[in-house]
Amino acid sequence: MENVHLAVEEDDLYSGYNDYNLTLDSEELENNAGFQQAVRTSHGRRPPMTAKFPGTAIGARPLATSFGVTARPMTAVRAAGYTSSMSRGSNFDPLGQSRGPAPPLEAKNEDTPEEKIKILEKKVNDLIEESCMAHSAGASQLALEKAKEAGRKERALARQREQAGNTEQICLDLTYSVLLNLANQYANNEMFPEALNSYQVIVRNKMFSNAGRLKVNMANIYFKQKNYPKAIKFYRMALDQISNAHKEVRIKIMQNIGVVFVRMGQYSDAITSFEHIMSESPNIRTGFNLILCYFAVGDRERMKKAFQKLISVPLGVDDEDKYLPSTDDSSANMVVEAIKNDKLHQMERDLKLLAEKYIMTAAKLIAPAIETSFATGFDWCVDMVKSSQYVELANDLEINKAITYLRQRDFNQAVETLKTFEKKDSRVKSAAATNLSFLYFLEKDYEQADRYADLAMNADRYNPAALINKGNTVFVKNDQEKAAEFYKEALRNDSCCTEALYNLGLAYKRQNRLEEALDCFLKLHAILRNSAQVMYQLASLYELLEDPQQAIDWLMKVISVTPTDPHLLAKLGELHDGEGDKSQAFQYYYESFRYFPSNIDVIEWLGAYYIETQFCEKAIQYFERATLIQPSQVKWQLVVASCYRRSGNYQKALETYKDIHRKFPENVECLRFLVRLCTDMGLQEVQDYATRLKKVEKMREIREQVSCRTPTADPACLPADSGHSSSSTRGERLSARMRSLPGSDEPYETSSPKELDASYVDPLGPQAERPKTGAKKRVEDDDFADEELGDDLLPE
Repeated sequence: MENVHLAVEEDDLYSGYNDYNLTLDSEELENNAGFQQAVRTSHGRRPPMTAKFPGTAIGARPLATSFGVTARPMTAVRAAGYTSSMSRGSNFDPLGQSRGPAPPLEAKNEDTPEEKIKILEKKVNDLIEESCMAHSAGASQLALEKAKEAGRKERALARQREQAGNTEQICLDLTYSVLLNLANQYANNEMFPEALNSYQVIVRNKMFSNAGRLKVNMANIYFKQKNYPKAIKFYRMALDQISNAHKEVRIKIMQNIGVVFVRMGQYSDAITSFEHIMSESPNIRTGFNLILCYFAVGDRERMKKAFQKLISVPLGVDDEDKYLPSTDDSSANMVVEAIKNDKLHQMERDLKLLAEKYIMTAAKLIAPAIETSFATGFDWCVDMVKSSQYVELANDLEINKAITYLRQRDFNQAVETLKTFEKKDSRVKSAAATNLSFLYFLEKDYEQADRYADLAMNADRYNPAALINKGNTVFVKNDQEKAAEFYKEALRNDSCCTEALYNLGLAYKRQNRLEEALDCFLKLHAILRNSAQVMYQLASLYELLEDPQQAIDWLMKVISVTPTDPHLLAKLGELHDGEGDKSQAFQYYYESFRYFPSNIDVIEWLGAYYIETQFCEKAIQYFERATLIQPSQVKWQLVVASCYRRSGNYQKALETYKDIHRKFPENVECLRFLVRLCTDMGLQEVQDYATRLKKVEKMREIREQVSCRTPTADPACLPADSGHSSSSTRGERLSARMRSLPGSDEPYETSSPKELDASYVDPLGPQAERPKTGAKKRVEDDDFADEELGDDLLPE
């Protein structure tokens, strides 16, 4: 403060402006002895001093000396091409073109150790990057090879640095990156022991900072190996080495600990972890896991509290209203148009859908457990949801309540619940009407199904399920063309609707538009690669198109999905039999018999196959099984007796014929063979059987005469045996084959193998007359099962 002068009223405010330092007077320099001495000595030849502040440099103007005025050197403008030699007559050449071209650059010497180290280090970085890119492209094996090569190059780099004596320049970050990438690629290729060893190398090296958090990766590997105690240990070790500043990482590790406890069945420990997370940083996934744990221990009250916490978790998602365009501001509308389908909005939608899925699943899980009845529990959940931010889920919960009634086979309650939605908004009303139409369709009440299908369509014309149900009701009225139009409209609204595409194919197939039906099912197969029904329909269409080889190929694909289906195996046998490949047909028929030994068609074919191949003894066991399945059919017992007779076991054949005669005393064929056998064996019973045969034949003639005289009788009266009168078409074919056996008047002992082969043809007759197998009947388009024409219930 002592240097501060205060202005006094008597002081002159403008005094001192004329005062100056005498050393700055350039006019008196000639008389300054010190300055003149400096000019004469070497001290004066130094470059002039410049001041620190602009505008105050002493050498800014010429210096007056005893010899005259000295000019300032032009070093400040030499870079622009101006030099002091300009005054001596040199040309102006600021670019230096007069000096000729610049000398060539010196070649880079790559033989030096420093350059070799740089090149090798670049190769290691490139290999790490290539390994990561290969893994992102799905080439895990290539990524591992690149990671191993990077490890080899990095070790060679370390040795080269040691040889060059540059050990202090070792890059720890590069070594860490190589080891970490190698461990990750081992884990991605499920080489868990090698991955754990690589992680251990990193964790045990004290020179790597923050390497302890890699114990999370090691714990994940132990979790995949189902070594849950070690996984818990390493998760906790990682948790201890991560500071509280990294809160999100700690929360995720604690969530993993809770999941491991759930896998171990220690629900109380898992509840502790999940409760801590919900108190610190609540999220949807943890809230759902907490509800599962409470459900496992059966704690009703805590289930309710956890559900309330779940629906109150903030998602951090903006309101959908901000993506609606405004009519006034065009620039704002352009911004909305740009962001309404961007990745951020898609992520928000996915998060909201995930939250809704967890809430719906939790409500369906706890509803039967929190109250005495599931209906009361659902009502409580609906009330809670209505008071939360997910109010639109309340109607979906009501629909799920109706679906739960369906699972409990309480159709009346389901219908009553769904009918309450008839006065709701259009979306919910359409969903409820769709389910009602589906229910009535299953109950074959097609009028009600049609009514509610119309109601669902009127409420929401773009509902593909409603259009499918409408098409189904038209399909059962044999109006396939109109049904196809509804299926096409459903596909226009939802191109991925597999039910509409399947039913459209069935409609085309019913109209005999086989090529268009084939196109539909081929498109459907591209979507549902492992659907047995779709592949079977393709096989059926190729069979109708008379391409049996393609039909066999598609059936083989069906067998790869359902290898134990006996009806499909029988169908394959039928196709191979039609192609003349008896051995392959026998293999598939035999496999079908192994899985389902009660199929009469398969039993009949196998028995006939053994007769054709002259193994009548093996055929007996199959026809005896047919006798057990159809004991009232005499044809099977006659074939068994015939097999005994063909194999030379006449005594057993005689006993079998006698047993047949006791059960069917009016069977003419049985009596004929009894007479023949008794005659050849010299038995005294022959006369008795001959008398009975005459009586039966006479009675049969009388019946035929009476039936022919009846006005309503068929004009072409064919002789009918009492034992065969009730046979089906297939039984008549077998009877025809039995009649082709040697008759009672022929010496059956002399029958040649050629005659036997000619008499026993395919038991099912010509290919065109064969009945459809059980497999085809099961998935044939004529059977209107709900899995073919019915639409599934809405997503739960």
